Amino acid sequence: MERALEEFSRIFGKEALVELLSIVGRVIEFRFSGSMCETCGVSDYFEDLAHILEEVSGAPHALWHYEGEGAGFHVWVVRLDFLDELAKAMEEVKPMVEMRMRMFRDAGEDEESLFEELCFCILTANYTAEGGMKIQEALGRGFLTLGREELSEELRRLGHRYPEARAEYIVEARRLYGRLRDTLKGMGEMEAREWLVGEVRGLGYKEASHFLRNTGSKTLAILDRHILRFLHEKGLTTDVPRSLNKRSYMRLEKLMRVIAGRMGITPAELDLYIWYMMTGKILK
Repeated sequence: MERALEEFSRIFGKEALVELLSIVGRVIEFRFSGSMCETCGVSDYFEDLAHILEEVSGAPHALWHYEGEGAGFHVWVVRLDFLDELAKAMEEVKPMVEMRMRMFRDAGEDEESLFEELCFCILTANYTAEGGMKIQEALGRGFLTLGREELSEELRRLGHRYPEARAEYIVEARRLYGRLRDTLKGMGEMEAREWLVGEVRGLGYKEASHFLRNTGSKTLAILDRHILRFLHEKGLTTDVPRSLNKRSYMRLEKLMRVIAGRMGITPAELDLYIWYMMTGKILK
């Protein structure tokens, strides 16, 4: 670290001053100050420090996040010396992941299958993907045709933890049926997620991201408990949060994009590889 900071100061010392604040796990926090040119791209200085750290240490480093303006910036850089583990997972199951990605791309071509996938993601909140898949296979058009009480009874029979609430959410979501595909088709992925979170009861950022990934989106991260546990085990977070507000979700999603970018894959593919590493399974 000392060598890297000395090298950075030698190159940029007249315009950018950097101070090490902390190292927690694989996350390094710095404070930047000086006469850095914001309009020229202030993040370039942060990227340069990450590159110098990588050159000096021989381990991959990347800029994760920064905050501030004018007089100073707080900057977080991550050490990514676990990428070989991801590369090993990619070697083992790449064909299966590619098959899943093709399935996601082809999903939701018609309104009914799109709505069924939406219901699946409503079901998976505080539940399991395997349980949601079992219920989706069993009910099919029942998501559209069953009354609320009947749907609740079916969800209870099939073992869902929250049959009444999920039945209510699904019945309420039927108001979107018939315009779901056209509405989402006219939006970018980020805009579509915000719309879903606002329009569909039972969908937070994780579930909305899950739905969009399962119907072809590639740039969103699904921050479920397996992904959060992976990030914690790799020293990239200090805990495994039970819930995430929007700000925290976006920050960790940015980290997933950084990791995916270094691996040359999309966040959607990264999710499947991490799931495989944590569970031995590749689901949807």
